[in-house]
Amino acid sequence: MKNELLTAAAVLLLLSNTVAQLTTTPDGGNRKAEVSENIGITNVSIEYGRPAVKGREGKIWGNLVHKGFTDLGFGTSKNAPWRAGANENTVIAFTTPVMIEGKPVPAGKYGLFIAYDSLASTVILSKNYTSWGSFFYNDKEDAVRVTVKPMPLDKSVEWLKYEFLNQTDSSATVALEWEKLMIPFRVSTDYVNIQLESFRKELRSEKSFNPGWQNYNQAAVYCLVHNTNFEEGLAWAEEAVNGTFVGNKNFTTLSTKAQLLARLNRGAEAEALMKEALPLGNPAQIHNYARQLLQQKKYKEAFDAFKLTTIRIPIPSPPIWV
Repeated sequence: MKNELLTAAAVLLLLSNTVAQLTTTPDGGNRKAEVSENIGITNVSIEYGRPAVKGREGKIWGNLVHKGFTDLGFGTSKNAPWRAGANENTVIAFTTPVMIEGKPVPAGKYGLFIAYDSLASTVILSKNYTSWGSFFYNDKEDAVRVTVKPMPLDKSVEWLKYEFLNQTDSSATVALEWEKLMIPFRVSTDYVNIQLESFRKELRSEKSFNPGWQNYNQAAVYCLVHNTNFEEGLAWAEEAVNGTFVGNKNFTTLSTKAQLLARLNRGAEAEALMKEALPLGNPAQIHNYARQLLQQKKYKEAFDAFKLTTIRIPIPSPPIWV
């Protein structure tokens, strides 16, 4: 009987180590969070633990969050920065290459650490993002280090959080905010070239024929709007007009191609193409084109285009009174 009880106890101990634990809040009442934002077509995401101030105003920075690097008394690191959050690693991820404060960083996941200093803090991205906190931090695994200036906040932030500020198509400021301090760092992308590379890949996929000319025209228009890669844009515009299975000669495709020809100083070809496009346009398209001609001070061409819109818009018959 005694042996049976020992065996049962051993089985229970084994089960207690193998059965999944119930879901609870993280240790210490901290919250787990994730925030993400797109910069252009680059997704930036941050997974982190959110500690609270809990009445410790004035005792966070330089106390609870240690200054610089220190020996935490556990793990292999004897010179550890702060984990930039609570509990597990703070993890930041990028779907394309980016620049952190102007320094290049490949796409991927990184452990995010901060060596705090009131005058100049060091933001660190580590290639090791799977270890627990900064207890096993190794500076040989650093992907990049940048120095940033902490900034005071007007109002206290109880729960640590990350925000995206000052967003543009190509950059945003990632800001850690806690208590009355913000530690910001700038993330930027080579937005135009990343978008063009995305077009090149997508136009070799099913999107090259579905929905058809629209995708090629979209890529060509992007080159026009961003004043870049006109030759490549012209090739896409040509595919939108004459591509096998997808080409469609309409006002949109022909006018896009004409604009790219004009940017490449092939004015005579552009004018000839617009003469072909105008009869295919609806009144709104022709009107917008005429306004562009006015801005270019091509008054005669604009007048001719405006006349065409009056021909296209039906004049209602007068009412018949009985």
